Amino acid sequence: MKEWYLEYQIHKNRPGLLGDIASLLGMLSINIVTINGVEDRRRGMLIRSTCDDQIERFHSILNTIDNITVIKLREPHLRDRMAIRHGRYIERDADDKKTFRFVRNELGLLVDFMAELMKKNEHSLIGIRGMPRVGKTESVVAASVCANKRWSFISSTLLRQTVRSQLADDELGGNHIYIIDGIVSTMRATEKHRILVNDVMRLPAVKVIEHPDIFVRETEFTLDDFDTIIELRNDESEEISYDVVESGFSSFDIS
Repeated sequence: MKEWYLEYQIHKNRPGLLGDIASLLGMLSINIVTINGVEDRRRGMLIRSTCDDQIERFHSILNTIDNITVIKLREPHLRDRMAIRHGRYIERDADDKKTFRFVRNELGLLVDFMAELMKKNEHSLIGIRGMPRVGKTESVVAASVCANKRWSFISSTLLRQTVRSQLADDELGGNHIYIIDGIVSTMRATEKHRILVNDVMRLPAVKVIEHPDIFVRETEFTLDDFDTIIELRNDESEEISYDVVESGFSSFDIS
């Protein structure tokens, strides 16, 4: 069985429209996995079929229905699955496709999105930008729980400033999420800690870097090394700025 994501725009939501489409799917032996409204006057479906020809035939018939326009019919991307679950698309940067934007009242969506990224037992580097006390670290920990992964703070300011210089034996392995505060690790830490950070960065596991812009500014890594960048704001108009970050104390030390 192969999954597909269908999304269509509704021009006239006449009674029985969804029933007609569902009946058509049934006649073609295509199973419906999930249905949800997506954005304004759009409906998304996750469907499953054993034959690509059935999907092509279904697509051709849908194009003859006047009340709808097919927007997408493809193998589902992660954003498609999130849209089905939450009823809206995650905002993505128009120029940098690996940058995704969230605001604080979307923490549930953010946690679900990060959890899906973390479920893969392979190297993945995630950066998360945001001002102090917006919920960055809490979201990373919650996503680790949802992904059924253990997490280890390499550096953090969640409860008090954490700066590790070594890992325990049970903290090694692909089932771990390693959380690094880019400001603490590059501007507040010892040489032993920096050696540990370099060792962690080479591990085949998921690493989450808070404040990735400071991290790449102070290390040999670049933003191109990141697989995903997440921006979290209190509201859509908030500017993420690091102008206050110096070698001394700043509000980022209690984020």
